Amino acid sequence: MVDNRYATALVIACVLSILATVYLSVAIGTQHWYQYSSPTVRGEANVSELRSLYEEFMDGEFDEKTYSDTLFRLNGTVGLWWRCVLVPANAPWYKDPDAKMSLECRSFTVTQQFTPKYKEPGNHNSGEDMVRTYLWRCQFLLPLVSLGLVVLAGLTGFCACLCQSLAPTLGIGVLHLLAGLCTLATVCCYLAGMDLLHRVSMLPDKVDGSLGWSLYLALISSPLHMMAAALLVWAARSHSQNYYRMTAYRVA
Repeated sequence: MVDNRYATALVIACVLSILATVYLSVAIGTQHWYQYSSPTVRGEANVSELRSLYEEFMDGEFDEKTYSDTLFRLNGTVGLWWRCVLVPANAPWYKDPDAKMSLECRSFTVTQQFTPKYKEPGNHNSGEDMVRTYLWRCQFLLPLVSLGLVVLAGLTGFCACLCQSLAPTLGIGVLHLLAGLCTLATVCCYLAGMDLLHRVSMLPDKVDGSLGWSLYLALISSPLHMMAAALLVWAARSHSQNYYRMTAYRVA
């Protein structure tokens, strides 16, 4: 028989875990981790340049400098798996000042996720930037590890429910704690990587960058996982202590 306090803690922990997992999954699948605000385009020369950047962005070979410059100039957004730019939907490239804008996206392939970063983006002779390379790989791998840990915790909890046992609860709490730490590390790696990118690729004049809502969702999911972990660990420890006390009382 499970005490009502422990049952309540377990239910709250489950709700927190589900919310955190949903938030993290949405964050991984969306592109609004970082967004740029670009000034209005004026002049035929600028229009031609931006059209060329856009075509290279959509159909050209993968190159960090090319897609970064396009993101800077075309109100781009970039996430863990997607990079997008804001372009006119129907009007022929800024001819109509009130043209409806649409978001055009390209995904990062697995091969591109593991592509080395260079000290000078676009210049392969400048040498590999090991820090940026591994920050990028960590921000790609760590959220997947976090989701994997939560799935493992869920399967363990399901088996524990079938066996009507609280014994695995401590382990499930530790898995949630590790998942929260992985998510927090993902956000830290992403922010550090973007900061280093902006140091080697200076933003054009009047272009501003800001954090997007996808990053905040990931940031929120981390403490939710940790709160779930704390409740699970508390329930496991308290139940274990009460069990031993009851056993000692019966023996006495």
